[in-house]
Amino acid sequence: MRPQSLEEFVGQEHLVGEGRLLRRSIESDSLPSIVLWGPPGSGKTTLARLIARTTKSHFTPLSAVTAGVADLRRVVDEARKRLSFSSQRTILFIDEIHRFNKAQQDAILPHVEEGVITFIGATTENPSFEVISPLLSRARTFRLEPLSAEHLRTVVARALEDSERGLGALNVSIEEEALAQLVAIASGDARIVLNALELAATAIPADADGTRRLDTEAINEALQQRTLLYDKAGDQHYDLISALHKSLRDSDPDAGLYWMGRMIEAGEDPLYVARRLMRFASEDVGMADPQALTVAVAAQQAVHFVGLPEANLALAQLVVYLATAPKSNSLYSGYSRVQEDIRKGPNPPVPLHLRNPVTGLMRQMDYGKGYKYAHDYEGHFAEQEHMPRGLEGRKYYEPSNQGFETEIIRRLKNWRGTRADDTNSPSNSA
Repeated sequence: MRPQSLEEFVGQEHLVGEGRLLRRSIESDSLPSIVLWGPPGSGKTTLARLIARTTKSHFTPLSAVTAGVADLRRVVDEARKRLSFSSQRTILFIDEIHRFNKAQQDAILPHVEEGVITFIGATTENPSFEVISPLLSRARTFRLEPLSAEHLRTVVARALEDSERGLGALNVSIEEEALAQLVAIASGDARIVLNALELAATAIPADADGTRRLDTEAINEALQQRTLLYDKAGDQHYDLISALHKSLRDSDPDAGLYWMGRMIEAGEDPLYVARRLMRFASEDVGMADPQALTVAVAAQQAVHFVGLPEANLALAQLVVYLATAPKSNSLYSGYSRVQEDIRKGPNPPVPLHLRNPVTGLMRQMDYGKGYKYAHDYEGHFAEQEHMPRGLEGRKYYEPSNQGFETEIIRRLKNWRGTRADDTNSPSNSA
């Protein structure tokens, strides 16, 4: 059922729709080298083949999994001869280009630069991380999106109607509920849809009238267990944790549970999720709810001690707690300012009155001289400067008016008011 023309190509209208740049480049036969980046089953290989067919170029596919530099040299030699004798250009299509190492990718460069080949790379990984910069600079990158439910329905309808390339000769019908199930589980992957459809259609016997009727049971049996699209070291890993973090920051427990579930059910390390949630407890909740970090540590311990699947509820409990907790980034902002001051320097020495005079020489050098012991003062508070020279009065932590930080504001106002009061004196003589 691979499309034979751009008109048959389903999806990616933002790239190959009428008037779009990529389509205009294909139809005018002025396509540069390109990288097609998208999830499995979104049409990368099909689009590369259609480009070759439309531009009347010779199509040479290689898989980065099995090919090497020797294969590249052979293809380039053939392309050079083809260009010399028949003026036909060659499209070198490398599937899973991210699996080529730097030396292998380097081997493509001079031939792209010379124009002997037009390079088309396909990858499910972010090219920014997986394709070398010199090659990326010589190629345009186009992002393919997962196919929508309507796109997948179109793929199914065509496969059921086409008697030559599809399942039309088998007289297959599919119930609406089964179709919805198939489309939902495929998650934008046309390959999953067609493989499951073919397996279900050929496995089920025909009725008395010759019709093979596919219901949800037949589709579920063909699909077996769903495998979620996920890569612990790739875009899915970073995109999903970002979605989880931002959902919690915006106090959305439902979205938080969903994104956490997507990661855990796809096989992510639960301790990684716990670590990121512990960071969130300090970065985005902070002192607005000091118990958030305690709950996060407890969840991490539950994951470590119990493991999955039992500990998924501990993580879920933490997600809901963090999402519904008051939010403050005052702690994060304050420490960021500390880091900035330390980086800039000059990082003056600790004031003498704050140093411990642990030896006689230190006492002679005024270590600890003038230090006020807070417990000797009313309210267990002593007014004195704690910052080094040049940073006197510097404020790093400025609490918000969220949650427990309202109590912190009250306490700080009381202490700062005391600082302005000259009556602050020892409650007893030491």
